[in-house]
Amino acid sequence: MTLAPAGLPRQARLRRRADFAALKSSGGRVGVRCFQMRYAPNSSGVARLGLAISKQVSRRAVERNRLKRLVRESFRRVRHRLPAVDLVVMARTQAAGMDGAQLLSQVDELWDKLLSASAGRTASLPH
Repeated sequence: MTLAPAGLPRQARLRRRADFAALKSSGGRVGVRCFQMRYAPNSSGVARLGLAISKQVSRRAVERNRLKRLVRESFRRVRHRLPAVDLVVMARTQAAGMDGAQLLSQVDELWDKLLSASAGRTASLPH
């Protein structure tokens, strides 16, 4: 029995500077205590994730990489439930000192807010 790789495929990642810049100027925002997210619908048909964890969050690269790994792992678990949107998740300074379980619950709360916000937007659109 061979398992498929658990990585995040290229089509599920934001890679170009223009993709990040487009989210800065348009789209919606949701946030929780440790994270903030910008999102906008895309035409690719799948949810795509981008991360922006700055040195202001933590000077230590180890800590910033830990935050990125946690967000990516959480995204892998829920991406099949998410609508076709581009997402940029940004960490806040409070995230640096928290343990993994607390951070994962914060990220899960972020996905729930995104799902309810995107459901509200599609319900308000004319058919």
